[in-house]
Amino acid sequence: MTVTIDNEHGVAETQARQKRIGRAASVRFARLTRAIQSRLSSSLTRRIVVLNLGGLVALLGGFLYLNQFREGLIDARVQSLQTQGEIIAAAIAASATVDTDAITIDPEKLLRLAPGESYSLAEGSQPSMEFSLNPERIGPLLRRLVSPTRTRARIYDRDGYLLLDSRSVTGRSNILRFELGPAGGAESSSYLEQAINALRRWTRRPELPLYEDIGAGNGKAYPEVAAALTGGALSVVRANAKGETIISVAVPVQRFRSVRGALLLSTLGGDIDAILAQERWGIIRIFLVSAGVMLLLSLFFAGTIAEPMRRLAEAAERVRRGVKSRQEIPDFSQRQDEIGHLSGALRDMTRALYNRIEAIEHFAADVAHELKNPLTSLRSAVETLPIVKDENARSRLLTIIKHDVGRLDRLISDISDASRLDAELARADMDIVDVAGVLKTVVGMAQDVDRGDGVTITLDIQPADPRRRWRILGHDSRLAQVFDNLIANARSFSAEGGDVRVLLRPEQAMGPGGQPIDGYEIIVDDDGPGIPAHAFERIFERFYTDRPEQGFGQNSGLGLSISRQIVEAHNGRIRAMNRTRAEPEGTDEIEPDDVVLGARFVLWLPAAR
Repeated sequence: MTVTIDNEHGVAETQARQKRIGRAASVRFARLTRAIQSRLSSSLTRRIVVLNLGGLVALLGGFLYLNQFREGLIDARVQSLQTQGEIIAAAIAASATVDTDAITIDPEKLLRLAPGESYSLAEGSQPSMEFSLNPERIGPLLRRLVSPTRTRARIYDRDGYLLLDSRSVTGRSNILRFELGPAGGAESSSYLEQAINALRRWTRRPELPLYEDIGAGNGKAYPEVAAALTGGALSVVRANAKGETIISVAVPVQRFRSVRGALLLSTLGGDIDAILAQERWGIIRIFLVSAGVMLLLSLFFAGTIAEPMRRLAEAAERVRRGVKSRQEIPDFSQRQDEIGHLSGALRDMTRALYNRIEAIEHFAADVAHELKNPLTSLRSAVETLPIVKDENARSRLLTIIKHDVGRLDRLISDISDASRLDAELARADMDIVDVAGVLKTVVGMAQDVDRGDGVTITLDIQPADPRRRWRILGHDSRLAQVFDNLIANARSFSAEGGDVRVLLRPEQAMGPGGQPIDGYEIIVDDDGPGIPAHAFERIFERFYTDRPEQGFGQNSGLGLSISRQIVEAHNGRIRAMNRTRAEPEGTDEIEPDDVVLGARFVLWLPAAR
C-alpha cells in the first residue's frame, strides 16, 4: 500500500514538473512573439525587413528562372545520349542486321522461267518487303543495353518505319504495345497536377518546340530521325504538353558505310525536370535558411536603429508635453555612430533647454525682487509725502522718489537689454569682426569721455599672425558692449588719477578634446582694491553688486552677467582674478600676507578659420 502511494506521488510530481516546464516554454514563446511584434510594429523595422528580404527574393527568382544549371544539364545529357546512342548503334549494326549475303530463291519464279532464261538475284529480291534490321536480335540486345539507363530507345528501318520501342517491348517477346491516353484528356488529371504542369510550362524556355509522340507512325516526322537515316546525327530539345523537357538524339545504324536504320534515344518525361526540381529545392532550402538569417539580422539591425530612435522620440514627446519637471533623454552616447551623436545632441539640447527655462525662472524671480525694492521705497515715500509738513523732510522724500525712479529706469533698461540678448544672438548671423579695430574704437571713446576722475586708459596690441589679422566670428556691437562694460567696471574701481590698461594678444586655448585652438586674449587691468576672495564667480551673477563706497542702487548688477552671456555665445570664456605682488599675472587664490595690486579680467575668443 505504501509503494502505491509513493508511485502515485512520483507520477503527480512528474506531471506537475512537466506542466511547469510547459508553462515556462509558453511564457518564453509569448515573450518572444511580443518582442517580434513590437519590433515589427515600427514602420522603419518593416521597411528594413522588406528591403532585405525583397533583394533576397529577387535573387531567388533569378536563380530559379535564369540559372545556367539547366543549360549545362541539357548539354551534358545530350552528350551522354549521343555517346550512348553511338555505342548501341554500333552493337546493333554488328550483330542485329539481316544477312544480305545469303541467296534467296523463289520456287514459283523458277517454274515460270522460259527455256534459256536465268534467275536474276536483283529481280528475286524485294527490299521493300524485307527488314534492314533483324527484330529478333534487336529485342534482347536493346533491352539489355537500354533498361539500366532510364532512356527510351526506338529503332527505325531505312524507310522510317518503327521496328522496336523499348517502352513497348515485353520481357519475353518483341511485340509492340502502345498505351492509349486517358479518355477524359487533361480534365482527368487532378488540380494539383494541372497547377504543376502550368508552372512547368511557365518556367520552361518559350523557344522549345512541342513534343508529340507519333507512336507507330513514320519516324521521318522527327527531324533527328530523318537526319540519321541520311547518315548524320542530330539532337533536339523539346517540351511535352505537361511542360516537361524531353531530349531526343538520333544516330544512324550503319554497317560498311551503309545505313541500315536509325536509333532514336530520348529521355523520359520529367527526368530532366526531376533533377532541376531537386536543384531548385536545394536553392529554396538555402533561401529559407538565408531568409531566416536575414530576418534575424534585420530585426537585430532594426533594433539597433529603430528602437533607440523610438525611445528618443518618446522622450522628446515627453519633454514637449512636460509631464514631469525634468525629463531625461536616453543616453546612447557610448555608441560611436549617428544614433550616439543624435542622443548626445538631444541630451545637450534638452539640458540647454532646461537650463534656459531655469535661467528664465530665476531671472523672473530676480527681476521681481530687484523691482520690488525700489517700488516699495517709492510707495512708502509717496504715501508719506502728503502727511509731511516740514519742507526739509518733503525735500528728502522727493530726493528718494527721484532716486528710486532713476533706479527703476536703469533696472528696466538693463533688464530689457538682457531679455533681448538671447533672441538677438540666436537670430542674428555672425560676421567676421576685426577685434583689434573694435577695441581701438571702444578705448578711443572711453578716452574721449571726461568723467573728472583723471583715469587714464591705454591700449597695447601685440604682434599677431598677419594671415589672421585679429579676425573672429561674432557680433561687433555686442563685443563692443562687452569691452565697454569691462573698461567701465575697471574705471569705476580705479582711484582718482589711476590707470586702466587693456592688452590684446594672440593666445591658444585647449579645446574640449585636448586639441589647441587659436584665438585672442583681451586683458583689462586696474589698480583698484581688487575682488573679494569669495566673489570671483559671484560678480558674474545677475544683480550682484558690491560697491559700498558708491551708495545703494547706483548699479543694476547686470553688466558682467551680460558680458559673460555674450562671450559664451561667441564660444569664448571670461574669468576674473586679482593681481598680487606674489602673482603679478593674476590669481584667484590670495595668500593672507600677500598684497593685492588690482583686479584683472581675462577674456578669450576663438579666431575665425
